[in-house]
Amino acid sequence: MKTFFITALLVIAFFFVVRQFIYKPYAWKKAINSKEHQLQVGSFIFSSERGSNGSQSFTTHYFVFKVIEINGDFVRFSVIRKLSEKYKLVQGDFSTTSSDYKKLKKTVKEKLITPILRDDLYKGEGPSYMLNDYLVGKYPDLNTSRYYYEDIPAEEKNKALPTDPLDLTLYFSLVYSKKEIIEHGKLTPWIMNNSLKNAPELADRLSKKIDLILN
Repeated sequence: MKTFFITALLVIAFFFVVRQFIYKPYAWKKAINSKEHQLQVGSFIFSSERGSNGSQSFTTHYFVFKVIEINGDFVRFSVIRKLSEKYKLVQGDFSTTSSDYKKLKKTVKEKLITPILRDDLYKGEGPSYMLNDYLVGKYPDLNTSRYYYEDIPAEEKNKALPTDPLDLTLYFSLVYSKKEIIEHGKLTPWIMNNSLKNAPELADRLSKKIDLILN
């Protein structure tokens, strides 16, 4: 009986190793090369991670991103969010709920999602990230759907890296490694960790797994 139990555990461990280190990488590379799931500007990226909820417990945070720029190995993301209704500001982080996350996996390609220039989110009456007359006037699609993502002007995309340390720090916000996404299925951010080097570095310790890429 003891021998049978040990054998069963070894078989389970074997299949776990095969699934984690052989099948999953194979399935990811197969998917990333398909038209529906390959990485490109306009792709939707779904990612989740465990994190603190501000107390002693942990919770899962769910994120949906839009790829707005690919410049060499630098892939710039923007978070898909929903503007608060006028005069009904809802406080929250950039994550979404588990329920909305599951729904968006099925419906995000059909959603009307408005690209809003970053500076415009701070214009108009009322708090930022809330629907107002200025935003509706400039982006009338917001009358139909309050989903949006922050965009940057076309002339600021695919430019050479800035040389000023402060500009470099601002540049590497939600910028991830293209190689890590394609080869390992994870979001590994580029960060400015050492101002003396004046060069970005990959922060593997901050990596998050990718659940899905959709086009």
